[in-house]
Amino acid sequence: MSVSYIRHPGFNPGSKVPHEQPAVGVRPVGSRIKSGMTAVIVALLLATPALADSNLPPARYANTQLRDPAKEQQARALMATLRCLVCQGQAISDSDAEMAGDMRSLVRTRIAAGESPKQIRDSLIASYGEYVTYDPPFNALTAPLWLLPLILIGIGAWLARGLFRRQRS
Repeated sequence: MSVSYIRHPGFNPGSKVPHEQPAVGVRPVGSRIKSGMTAVIVALLLATPALADSNLPPARYANTQLRDPAKEQQARALMATLRCLVCQGQAISDSDAEMAGDMRSLVRTRIAAGESPKQIRDSLIASYGEYVTYDPPFNALTAPLWLLPLILIGIGAWLARGLFRRQRS
């Protein structure tokens, strides 16, 4: 088997080393190509999030207020209670994500058409689930969210009480 090698400083071409055995300081050409390909693949994977947003213009009412101040106030109040599904920690009114812009436009369009905020909220919950709201209702699925903090506070109080009793005696 014949393997090609790249010469590096310190390589002695007149040595008695067989062609298959690299001399000290010599790497096979294939390993350099593999490391170069690996670097290109890593660079492409790191650049992928930059290509995630589309080049489409934002939705009509994503960044435009309604003409009627009362309806715009209703829309803003509703948007403050809806979670951005991309950012997951921001309301759609605060998020710069494209999906949040689409949801803002949807809310404003429906408010302008005369739908109530409750109807819009219910339709978004039907589409995206309870997670889209910041105040999930108490039910069997969300019970741990509501009860676990109270249970942990109770355990902490019980442990602190026991610790303070030991210190007194």
